[in-house]
Amino acid sequence: MSAAGITTIDGHLLRKMVIAGANALMRDKRRIDALNVFPVPDGDTGTNMSLTVLSAAKEVEKQNSSSASAVAKAAASGSLRGARGNSGVILSQLFRGFAKGCEGLDEIAIADLIKALESSAATAYKAVMKPKEGTMLTVARHMAEFAATYPKNQKSAPSNIEGFGKAVLRAGDDILAKTPDMLPVLKQAGVVDAGGEGLLVFMRGALASLHEETQPVMSGNEQADEPADFAALTDLPHGEITFGYCTEFFIIAGDFNETKEDEFKAYLDTMGDSVVVVSDDAIVKVHVHTDHPGAVMERAMNYGQLDGVKIENMWQQNEAFVAAQAGATPALTPALSAAEEEKEVGFVAVCAGEGFKAIFQELGVDYIIEGGQTMNPSAQDIADAIGKVKAPVVIVLPNNKNIILAAQQAVHLCESKKVMVVDTESIPQGITAMINSYAATPEAAHELMQASLATVTTGQITHAVRDTQLDGVDIHEGDYICLLNGKIINACQSLHEAATGLIDAMIVNGDEVIGVFPGADAPNGATQHLMDYIYDNYPDCEADGREGGQPIYYFIFSAE
Repeated sequence: MSAAGITTIDGHLLRKMVIAGANALMRDKRRIDALNVFPVPDGDTGTNMSLTVLSAAKEVEKQNSSSASAVAKAAASGSLRGARGNSGVILSQLFRGFAKGCEGLDEIAIADLIKALESSAATAYKAVMKPKEGTMLTVARHMAEFAATYPKNQKSAPSNIEGFGKAVLRAGDDILAKTPDMLPVLKQAGVVDAGGEGLLVFMRGALASLHEETQPVMSGNEQADEPADFAALTDLPHGEITFGYCTEFFIIAGDFNETKEDEFKAYLDTMGDSVVVVSDDAIVKVHVHTDHPGAVMERAMNYGQLDGVKIENMWQQNEAFVAAQAGATPALTPALSAAEEEKEVGFVAVCAGEGFKAIFQELGVDYIIEGGQTMNPSAQDIADAIGKVKAPVVIVLPNNKNIILAAQQAVHLCESKKVMVVDTESIPQGITAMINSYAATPEAAHELMQASLATVTTGQITHAVRDTQLDGVDIHEGDYICLLNGKIINACQSLHEAATGLIDAMIVNGDEVIGVFPGADAPNGATQHLMDYIYDNYPDCEADGREGGQPIYYFIFSAE
């Protein structure tokens, strides 16, 4: 049958479309990586999205069902387990919403697709605490809103899937072109949103498969085998904490449908903030900051059994940290070997660079996942690492703000262990967290580690891959770029000038402990020159230089 004659999508055709869309995203990932807000060589939006959708395609490939609902459900499950980075997690929620919109359908007609697109956008918005407009969320919502008007606002609107899909994609292209007007940082960089472009690339590939006579073969490129040129460094914003108890748990629910989800989330909104409710089939992950965790859990029991309950007193975290700082710093201990006995709590950390791997091993990390910028591990990768740790309780250090969401998703892929995530956004934060991991109980250790993050300042130096202006800083290709806690503060033609300027910006009180971690591309002797600079100009500071070996960044600095 020609594409013009296709008016419904069954399971076999949906399987074909998902695989074709995944292949298109894999082929185009480097171009999507190149839609960068920051002009630095650590991009991964296209890589993260392509690997996420590849995981969905793998699950779909196993399906030989004629039911569109079954195939959509498989894609949603695969994307959740393979979700990498913030963009991948959001994409997994778009898949999840689409599957909910197709539930129970053997074939999907245009009217069903309209409902599925609406469900897809709504589900993704719900998963993000404070959605930003000008992102892939906006693109997904606009396409769904356009689809809802089809064919009312279309003259002689085609009644086939291809005609409908092309019209929806045109609406997506239109809104993507407007994303720089919604996010000033995109306009400064002269780019459109990378996540939105990635979503459209997937959909174009899926739609094009209608013309293919044979089933497409998956590309199979599962590794981010080379660093991207540059990519959008977007993050999900975190709200201010105004309630005392961080409360997390799972609901083992048999039928947690959309109505129940809306009802429970509305209740949580009255009980606190930082509300996240994400479900995968019968398991529901709940997170809320509240003054009444008992009442929240009692309400949750109306939907099913509770598991993995974690309650943290955020008012006491700072007090606990101050008390810990008053004591002696614990000696470094080697990591457990595979032959050693199980201990009460274990640790998993994400990092890149042989030097950093050695540091985390010395600090007691049991399993290290190689990753970071350009190499974001999936939720399943993190879950697999957790499973290898010989401890009933495991604390995870993502060490990158773009990996935190995947780590949080990994929590409810590990039913046999209690898993806690420390929201480390950088390697220096991870090191400080591990130094503060000693405590009487795993819960207390997690509190100390989380509280310690506020004392760490992170500096990074990389190079620019294109000309731009960002936050008032004129940047030229080849410049050395200084980032302070992820924000570009300067660009220089000299690496030494960039490094010393960044050190100056990081030293506030004059008595900080400064860590200097050279990367794989740091020049010989540069580390000692920077150590001498610190001692000569800041005699009350303590400097510690140790090999990091990280890619992309010439130097990473920490200040405490």
